[in-house]
Amino acid sequence: MNDWIVVVDDEELSLTNARNLLKEQGMKVSCLRSGDNLLRFMENNEPDLILLDILMPDMDGFETFRRLRKMEEKAGKIPVPVIFLTGENDSETERRGLNAGASDFIRKPFNKEILLSRIGNTIANSKAIESLTEEAKLDKLTGFLNKASGTTRISGLCAETKGALLVMDLDSFKLVNDLFGHDCGDKVLVAFADVVRRNVRTPDVVSRIGGDEFMGFFADMDSEDDVAALIQRLNKDLMIEADALMGEGHGVPLGISAGAVFTNGEAVDYQTLFHHADNSLYKVKQNGKHGYEIYTGKEEEEQSGDDLESELRRVTTLMEERGAGNGALLLGQADFTANYRYIRRLTRRYRSVTCRLLFSLNTEQEGIDISEAAGRFSELLQNNLRRSDIIFRCRPNQFFILLPGLSDQDVQGVADRITDLWKGNDPDNAFDIRYAHTILSFEE
Repeated sequence: MNDWIVVVDDEELSLTNARNLLKEQGMKVSCLRSGDNLLRFMENNEPDLILLDILMPDMDGFETFRRLRKMEEKAGKIPVPVIFLTGENDSETERRGLNAGASDFIRKPFNKEILLSRIGNTIANSKAIESLTEEAKLDKLTGFLNKASGTTRISGLCAETKGALLVMDLDSFKLVNDLFGHDCGDKVLVAFADVVRRNVRTPDVVSRIGGDEFMGFFADMDSEDDVAALIQRLNKDLMIEADALMGEGHGVPLGISAGAVFTNGEAVDYQTLFHHADNSLYKVKQNGKHGYEIYTGKEEEEQSGDDLESELRRVTTLMEERGAGNGALLLGQADFTANYRYIRRLTRRYRSVTCRLLFSLNTEQEGIDISEAAGRFSELLQNNLRRSDIIFRCRPNQFFILLPGLSDQDVQGVADRITDLWKGNDPDNAFDIRYAHTILSFEE
């Protein structure tokens, strides 16, 4: 047996007897003489079990046990099982010890078989419970804390520890699921979790709170430079992982955006802090993505809630996509469907026309990476169609495009132009580009 046992007793003879019995079984044994010694010892150690005497001067076993559990709870540690020791034959003392939460009760002087049996059973039960408890706390895909356990842990840190609360979101993650499938999406989330672990420290705590949304508490992070450096590292490393999973030129503008709020270690309502960080994240998502925003409180000071014109300007600013670029818009299935339905209503209402165009890349050559070519074709479409045009990658090699305001005669010129541009990007003629189109008119 390699279990680590801590024995706490003010009597030297009891310590010696326990140490000798346990070492004979191959156990590691640490002997302490008081409750204060145990509490200091437990700040930096995690034994498998504690044998704790009840009748000790200065601080008895019950008070020591109470303080130990409080210390473990504050630190977010799993409670170490405790077996109380006593030389008294008193059922009331035993009842009190078990009601306090002790795992078992052993009387002195020790009976070797009883001592070893109860230690073995207690450690086995504790490890089984610990395994189930940890499983219930963790998100199975990423290994981070799940939302419930993460909220409990991080809210406590926000109230007592100086640092930064970050709410993070993966930019354009829906496109990964839409274009490459949910299995690939899961792999991207696992890769992101690995990236985070490589870039954070042991005291930091990270939780998955939604599909592609995470939050973390980063102890002693108190400057914008620290936040900027972290988000820059995460974005850089995530793109490396994404290229490895989906192929270079996959066309998905994957990245990480974060909203942050600093804590000063004083009691502040967690929900308020989370709200500030989440609002800051929203600003990043609406204004370029792949970055961060730190809550300062100046927004509330500068804005009057009764000034509707100021509020209108603020909301308008948040909704504008300043980082959207100059080309056509590439959307995932859900967003494209919503836009398609809206454009169809406008077409009917204003008696206009919209062209539906489908491009397909095909090859008969073996060993060619279709995803890499499709990524290049996606970029070509975005850069050479109008800002009013909308693109949906409906299959790995197919692109469905809406061209508002174009007639049947106009679309032929667009399709030929895209075809000619692609030939310049495919000098080996490895891919055959085909297309079909229909008109969505006000009469439909």
